[in-house]
Amino acid sequence: MIYLVGSIVFTSWLTLAFKVVERLRIDTFQAIVFNYFACVITGSIVQGGIVDYVHVTTLPWFGWACLMGAVFIGLYNIIGFTTQKMGVAVASVANKLSLVIPFVFSLVLYNESITAFKIAGIIVALIAVVLTCYPQRQAAGTAHAGNAVSKGWLYLLPVVLFIGSGLLDTMIKYVEQGYLDHGNQDTYLITAFSMAALIGLIVLVLQLVTGRTALTWKGVLAGIMIGVPNYFSIWCLLQVLKLYADNSSAIIPINNMGIVLFSAVAAWMLFKERLSGINWIGILLAIGAIALITYG
Repeated sequence: MIYLVGSIVFTSWLTLAFKVVERLRIDTFQAIVFNYFACVITGSIVQGGIVDYVHVTTLPWFGWACLMGAVFIGLYNIIGFTTQKMGVAVASVANKLSLVIPFVFSLVLYNESITAFKIAGIIVALIAVVLTCYPQRQAAGTAHAGNAVSKGWLYLLPVVLFIGSGLLDTMIKYVEQGYLDHGNQDTYLITAFSMAALIGLIVLVLQLVTGRTALTWKGVLAGIMIGVPNYFSIWCLLQVLKLYADNSSAIIPINNMGIVLFSAVAAWMLFKERLSGINWIGILLAIGAIALITYG
């Protein structure tokens, strides 16, 4: 239970932290890059040593670690942008209702049971994502048509986040099931985060050289603030999946339900985020969808 609570709290913190980064006017990309360096350092402390990168290149899961690292940094940029442009609740629900994707893969790859309730849950989940992400109307005269068109692409962000998060959760489950144990779990995570840090560093250096950004100490501090919980969010999730290896189609929805609820309540209390009636219906349907999948 403690690992499940840890996964919920640490993952929720990541979404909320991006809102704090925006409020403090900190460069989001810098925070994300330094977050991965913080993950690597945190993992090395947990493991009690530095990874032998030459050796890990010969291990069967190395390719998966590289792929996961690339997905990490791409997806976290999308999470950060969605949180800042569309709110914590929208980003959290789009991110975590992606449970539909690993749910389906769990049924196909691991022959887990399927029921009418679980199928109904998937359908309701998809409807919930659409309603939760439904944009509020602007008052007449407050926006020009050209501005509306230019911002229309923003509503694709939750969709990309939904698909990307679902594939990431599926990858985590697949790698955990096929390659990881308590002896190599930390090494794998450190390798994946190292790849994310390397990709981010290359992009950041290019931005610095071309003058598109300037390095700030706030970006470093924000990276640490995000990175330590980030490492433990994945670490706790792997522990939960290992404990409930035969029922991932249920445990992932339980985890995601907690994240959606915790994030929404925290955003309401801390940031006074307002949602339309349609958005609230979407959140309620999200809770119902996860309950159907979990208890079906």
